[in-house]
Amino acid sequence: MKREYFSSFKNDRQSPAHRTGSCMALVDARFLIWLAQQSGSGAAGEMVNRQGLMSHLTPALAQAGLDVELVRVYWYTDRSDGLYVDDQIVRWVQTHDLDGGASMLRALGQDLAQLAHSQAVDHVLIATDDERFLSDIDAAQLRGLSVHVLADDSARNMPQMMKSDPGWGRVLAQADRRVVLSAQSLGEMLQGKLPASMMALPHSAPHAPVESLDEVRQTITEVITAWWDEEPEDLREDLRDALQVSRGVPQEVDRQLLLRMRQRLTRALSLNEKKLLREVLRHVVMGPAAATGTSAVSPATLTGSPVDIED
Repeated sequence: MKREYFSSFKNDRQSPAHRTGSCMALVDARFLIWLAQQSGSGAAGEMVNRQGLMSHLTPALAQAGLDVELVRVYWYTDRSDGLYVDDQIVRWVQTHDLDGGASMLRALGQDLAQLAHSQAVDHVLIATDDERFLSDIDAAQLRGLSVHVLADDSARNMPQMMKSDPGWGRVLAQADRRVVLSAQSLGEMLQGKLPASMMALPHSAPHAPVESLDEVRQTITEVITAWWDEEPEDLREDLRDALQVSRGVPQEVDRQLLLRMRQRLTRALSLNEKKLLREVLRHVVMGPAAATGTSAVSPATLTGSPVDIED
């Protein structure tokens, strides 16, 4: 019997540290601002620009060996920044001066426990240095959830961290992975700068320009071709067999390619762009003949009504 096709087999054999799946981030705003102020980039400010937050976190996760889909950020704060950012939920807490961070600890802990109980995601990224959170992290990990902690470059030297800040060191030691944000990223967030890829009009603008069909298809083809060239022959054969008997794409393959496209475009694909990606995948894997009988995606389709595609 043919084994199921999962591209992660290759990664497991060659790099046991490689992890995939879905992820949510639980961010203590007060801590992230403090962390950015310590970055050594010369940045000064009292607020972090959340508009580019996910674009900073995603490559940091990838650097930690976590090729995950960051689906949402929960932002715990006691002050309003006037922003309404897609895929980010604000949780209001008491000021630290009033309750010493107890309400933040309670809100963040309850959300982490709920995610672990419901098994809603595979990974959670935590941004806090509060040692009182250790038991919550441990409880979530015992339920099978991978819990990672956000840090700066100082986390690369854990022996020194345990000497200079043992409380935070214990939090970092409890994490499955330590996800390091570079000083440059921290400084940009504190200065209110957006990542270069986000300087264009937001996708929600009424007349925001979109890439032409040729540009979208060319980018997708480049990403898929590069990925396909890296695959060993046995996994190629498995995928060819899987695509011959099914109109769908194996979930693990689909997830990997969607993540690569998100990293390449610094945005998620639209539903219709996902359809185009799967069409190009069949073309690359099965050859031009495989596209026969499939509906082509036109420029009008890319900007028209969404189609019903399962992710």
